Amino acid sequence: MELFHGVNIDWLGKKWYFLAFSLIFSVAGIISMGVHLAQTGSPVPLGVDFRGGTEIQIQFANTPDIGAIRSAIGVTGISDAKIQSYGGASSPNEVLISLPEQKNEATLDQGRQLIVNALHEHYAGNSFDPVKDVKVDVVGPTVGRQLQSKAVLATLYSLLGMLIYLWFRFQLIYGVAAVVACFHDTLITIGAFALTNQEISLTVIAAILTLVGYSMNDTIVVFDRIRENLRLSRREGLADVVNRSINQTLSRTVLTSGLTFLTVLSLYIFGGQVLRGFSFALVVGIIIGTYSSIAVAAPMLVAYQEWRAKNGKSAILPAAKRGRG
Repeated sequence: MELFHGVNIDWLGKKWYFLAFSLIFSVAGIISMGVHLAQTGSPVPLGVDFRGGTEIQIQFANTPDIGAIRSAIGVTGISDAKIQSYGGASSPNEVLISLPEQKNEATLDQGRQLIVNALHEHYAGNSFDPVKDVKVDVVGPTVGRQLQSKAVLATLYSLLGMLIYLWFRFQLIYGVAAVVACFHDTLITIGAFALTNQEISLTVIAAILTLVGYSMNDTIVVFDRIRENLRLSRREGLADVVNRSINQTLSRTVLTSGLTFLTVLSLYIFGGQVLRGFSFALVVGIIIGTYSSIAVAAPMLVAYQEWRAKNGKSAILPAAKRGRG
């Protein structure tokens, strides 16, 4: 199925608009991360997986009163607990109570018991069964820091692995362009979390790694078509080849990315608070990842080739080999 027939968009002619768009969102994310770092000591809001602490997810019998819950917990002396409705439309009576990081890991589980006792003694109007707490997460600060470093390393290793793969499959400049595009996607996605003050958890890291793979796959499709067209049109300028290659893969890009976007958007709207961070990362990532394959990765090939030409060096972008048979 092809949505666009004979499309002839000059993508490279709009490269400065694309550069401005990328700079605006990248700088906005970086500034937001800098502000958050100055205020909290972390560039982005971190979930309990990374910052350490205690999270208790409780199912109430009736619609909970957040103000009354906060007052009941305040009686115990806990004044900095984060309390929010959690279940969404599927489970509207769930509440997530987050306690900050404790320096003494031995006292982490005590926070859970304090919360349960406070609700039993001081919260009136709704009943809940502490035995049926939906979920309790207790993470020490040491484990949280270890998870932070492993999450960063996992992302960097994935980018390095893809760079090496594209180096062997195409050429180093292809790998560099694709990795720069993926780094661009990751930076803007993480910046979106800082801008919207949403916490990053392990599930968000999983979404970011998924985004890296998705963006890379989309970029490889464009690169494959560029390499094939270089063989078929050896006398044509590289910018014209890149434009034509992007236009030829545009239907595939719109269909694949569009359907994937509708899926993750539905997950974001209807998935509830449990999947909010994961789906938000994918919603932003699908848009930016599709954009970067066209507006970041491909133009980098042309810019590098033009730089080599100005310095009197020969072209290095290889054309696809002819098939046998």
